[in-house]
Amino acid sequence: MNYFSSDFKLGILGGGQLGKMLLSDTRKFDIQTYVLDPSDEAPARIACNKFYKGDLMHFDTVYQFGKMVDVLTIEIELVNLDALEKLESEGVKIYPSPKTLKAIQNKGKQKDFYVENGIPTSKHLRFVDIADLTKALEKDELEFPFVWKCAEFGYDGNGVKIVRSTLDLINLPDVECIAEDMVPFKNELAVIVCRNPSGEIKTYPVVEMEFHPEANQVEYVICPARIDIKIAEKAIAIALKVSESFDHVGLLAVEMFQTEDDEILVNEVAPRPHNSGHYSIEASYTSQFENHLRAVLNLPLGNTASKVAGVMVNLVGAEGYEGQVVYENIEKIMAIDGVTPHIYGKRQTRAFRKMGHVTIVNEDMAEARRIAEEVKKSIRVISQK
Repeated sequence: MNYFSSDFKLGILGGGQLGKMLLSDTRKFDIQTYVLDPSDEAPARIACNKFYKGDLMHFDTVYQFGKMVDVLTIEIELVNLDALEKLESEGVKIYPSPKTLKAIQNKGKQKDFYVENGIPTSKHLRFVDIADLTKALEKDELEFPFVWKCAEFGYDGNGVKIVRSTLDLINLPDVECIAEDMVPFKNELAVIVCRNPSGEIKTYPVVEMEFHPEANQVEYVICPARIDIKIAEKAIAIALKVSESFDHVGLLAVEMFQTEDDEILVNEVAPRPHNSGHYSIEASYTSQFENHLRAVLNLPLGNTASKVAGVMVNLVGAEGYEGQVVYENIEKIMAIDGVTPHIYGKRQTRAFRKMGHVTIVNEDMAEARRIAEEVKKSIRVISQK
């Protein structure tokens, strides 16, 4: 099929910052794109050929949107699967497939999938609501501390909490959830796997993630991870097994723990471009966004190796500020060699909202990490007074 400068239409479900960055590559290749998102202010709105406002969980909305395009992909996995299954049965190519999304969308089902497929992961229990979880505690079937996660609709640290006592249960939403064993770990790692329908498969280097202790959001992504090569090889092998088990097409970001005993446990996955791969725009031969596009269109995959060491710093709304966004000291960081800010296009800031990221590239990893610290301390995402 001729994708370039043609009547071919690629549909993207979701118009957030991931969609916006993906559209940089569709524009580079002159590929027509349609985007569906519930917000009038979706970041991707400025870069697509046609934008449609609509609920991603509404059957008719997703179905009618899918009928207008030749290939459909996602930038968020919380979409109406019944509509995708009907579209697929009628010949629309959908990557990742509804079958893959069904195994991933609910975190309880996702954890069960790892167990059923022999993929190493932490122990977990599933509950229909908080009352069900409380009964398990009363019967000593569950012990403190544990990691609570809502089964659906969690994102960017929302829907995840470390529960150390019954007091921590008080303000949790009363929804389907899971409780995971706490894992003593050295590092949080991630591997992005890209695969096209023809079966070509490539992996990006293992990255290391440093998290904010309160918000449970990634603060830094470091590539390559500062780990032993044998650990990196083990992480890549497990990521490839996860990819094969899900039979996914497109990108699959596999988040993992490196335990104190140097075991690798899978935490969770995202079947789309991911925060852990943003560094690749500047640091890799082929960015994760270009490779996601190549994969869903069944084109040859690009080189996933890094040209240079890369560190990504997330830009999130500062605590105590809400309203029209102001990026304080952005000129200061732009004066530093190897520093590139990406602003997502969200006009309104609030505490811990993802507003952008900054990539730092340098031939020396230690220097890249030092500059990343300087960037983090310099720039602030605040609001107008």
